[in-house]
Amino acid sequence: MLYETRPGGGLYDNPQIAKINQTKTRGKGGKRGPRGAMADQSGNYMDFADESVLFPMEKLFNTFVLGHVKGETITDISFGPIIHHLFSACEIFKDIFILRVKETCVMELNNWLHDQTGAYDWSHTAQIIKQLEGESVQYKEKEMKLKTAIKHIVKCDIEKENLTDPLVLPQADCLITAWLLESLSKDKEDYIKNLRRFLTFLKPKGQLILFGTLNATYYTVGEEKFHSFKTNESFIRETLTGEGLIIDQCEILPRKAKSDLSDYDSIVFITAHRGQQI
Repeated sequence: MLYETRPGGGLYDNPQIAKINQTKTRGKGGKRGPRGAMADQSGNYMDFADESVLFPMEKLFNTFVLGHVKGETITDISFGPIIHHLFSACEIFKDIFILRVKETCVMELNNWLHDQTGAYDWSHTAQIIKQLEGESVQYKEKEMKLKTAIKHIVKCDIEKENLTDPLVLPQADCLITAWLLESLSKDKEDYIKNLRRFLTFLKPKGQLILFGTLNATYYTVGEEKFHSFKTNESFIRETLTGEGLIIDQCEILPRKAKSDLSDYDSIVFITAHRGQQI
């Protein structure tokens, strides 16, 4: 098992990449930020660029390019209408399934998928992609490859036995969940129950990738403040182990963002694989 704590480095110290922190990228319709993502009244979510954009893109690229996670299908159950963390996934996985709990997120993602007017423009991530994959990589080609790999964008209902009812999705080789469990869950029992539901989409020998906020009690979308279940590293480790998962990597990124949109103190990144059945 690999464990490391991240004090910084990597792309975070690159001055070109750092410029993204000052970028307030507008969509094709002139709005800022993808609707439904953590943001203030103006839609500005880029205060969290290190934690919410750079970190997941770098971690997933490294995970996939090093061959730690393989397969043909990947399912993403994450918070908000985000897709930047999937750019490296389309190089490995033939079929990508995206699940969101909010209808507005499904609509936003479908707008992007079908190039609708007003869809959020993710091209501000192009420089990160080039830093990771090489200067020859063209953003438009990468975006099209990701869109081609996406087979379904589906609203899921966490209260149903089949979260995507009436659609039945195949179990995936890899499951990603980013920043969703803590926003959905009221307490420890709720967190475990929701994780267990997510894991129904994972094959018996599949691999889980998890991003989460640690020690957060709230987050803000627009003018509304929402509850976040406060987690820590020990609790997440114990929960994953209790569900029959073996942790391969756990990395902590201390918070750098100065903002009152959320009170988390760090971001956790975990990869794990299914061991014994529970």
